[in-house]
Amino acid sequence: MPTAILADDERLMRDQLRMRLNQVWPELDIIGEAKNGEEAIELVDQLKPDFTFLDIRMPGKTGMEAASAIGNKSHIVFVTAYDAYAVEAFERGAIDYVLKPPEPERLQITVDRLKTRLAKPESDMNASVTAMLSQLAEKITAPKPTYLQWIQASIGQDLRMIPVEEILFFRSDEKYTCVQTDRYEALIRKPVRDLAEELDPSLFWQIHRATLVNVNAIEGVTRDIRGRHLVMIKGKPDKLEVSRSFLHLFKQM
Repeated sequence: MPTAILADDERLMRDQLRMRLNQVWPELDIIGEAKNGEEAIELVDQLKPDFTFLDIRMPGKTGMEAASAIGNKSHIVFVTAYDAYAVEAFERGAIDYVLKPPEPERLQITVDRLKTRLAKPESDMNASVTAMLSQLAEKITAPKPTYLQWIQASIGQDLRMIPVEEILFFRSDEKYTCVQTDRYEALIRKPVRDLAEELDPSLFWQIHRATLVNVNAIEGVTRDIRGRHLVMIKGKPDKLEVSRSFLHLFKQM
């Protein structure tokens, strides 16, 4: 039977990951748990698991530091809440990842990859681990990009400088993008696809090819009689349609 250890400083997260793994890979024997990077390194030396699931951010030694120390002794699977910087590198490399919170569908993809790697020669699986760790460290510690703080928009004949945190949502049509605040509506010519690259993705979620919504303005999500998912805005009658490709954003709510 393949074996694994789990390393996360949150007990509930370890319990949840254990439960999800048992659902999608019942043959996997989880033989140990660690609360930090130091304990993970010790467990790998003692138990020699096939796989080590490491939270990236832990007190003491981080998951990145623990992975460097573990090296080729165990196949590393990072458990991460970061999908903006790290995941791009994970997708291209020899190291797998699980996003927090672990969802069965995404976890199944990771499990399928791990099963494939068990059948490969060890040298093939571990050849790029050191390079990948270096690349991931650079991505995660890189300076955060600078995002827009103000939007210059037209209201009639006037121009307004609107702080982005006051904007409830952006919604585009063929020519203009509506900028909706709690007090008024303004217009800009910049399309949503450009705004999505210039706004902080932790503050504004793209929920449709023509719509960006301020996370803090979301009251909830409902469905209409046609089965479409609609975002409700706090204090407003507006309901914004969510495209199917963006529904995953609301699984964490």
